[in-house]
Amino acid sequence: MSPEIKRRIQITLAVAIVVAGVRTAYILHHRYATPGQAVQPATALNPDYYVTPKRLHPYDLRSARQLTEQPVWVKEGYRYTYYPYQNRRTDFKHEAGLLLPIEKLQITDVVTEATPGSVDQRQVMAVFEKEGRSYAFSIGSVKGSDYQIYSDEMLYIQDPHELYKHWPGDVWEAISQHQVKPGMNELQAYFAIGMGVPERQSDPNVKTVNYPNGGKPVSVTYRNGKAAEIKGGS
Repeated sequence: MSPEIKRRIQITLAVAIVVAGVRTAYILHHRYATPGQAVQPATALNPDYYVTPKRLHPYDLRSARQLTEQPVWVKEGYRYTYYPYQNRRTDFKHEAGLLLPIEKLQITDVVTEATPGSVDQRQVMAVFEKEGRSYAFSIGSVKGSDYQIYSDEMLYIQDPHELYKHWPGDVWEAISQHQVKPGMNELQAYFAIGMGVPERQSDPNVKTVNYPNGGKPVSVTYRNGKAAEIKGGS
């Protein structure tokens, strides 16, 4: 068999394979389409999945002080306690409050202080100012030279408004008012009213989360990932 004949046979086979593939796709399209309706395209992935916030990966006191180089925003509101900070000391005996959802802070220093009740552990404290006063909250601990720093899990170092700029304006308005509106997803509610505690559910498409919301409890039931029922909690 000559090379020219071989080439023609290969071309013919390739064309036949393409035609068969197109025909199969056409048949499947019409077999599973509802009569009178076009087949709907696959659901697009949630744009939130593509957001990758920057992380500092601090491993000691010096690297943790990178937090002072830009503003930070609290990831999980109503979870982290802050204390008065005076004369370079944290007053652990008097709680000053809880950091708010997406609260913007300017960290002025990162220091270590003895952990109350411990003889060999120290707390890694982030110092900030609020309404003209200094406060501090824990971002980790250190024992000897072994640091455990959790600031990447606690704080954004980029403006969340820019990270999630694809969210509609009415969603950001509700977040600024610390309110959950129907149709918001769980991350948006988390930005609005902080940490939540999910209830046990048997239906994977339904999820109820109870939010302390700084003393004003809210219960939100999500259906297929969207807030469907919002009511006062207990």
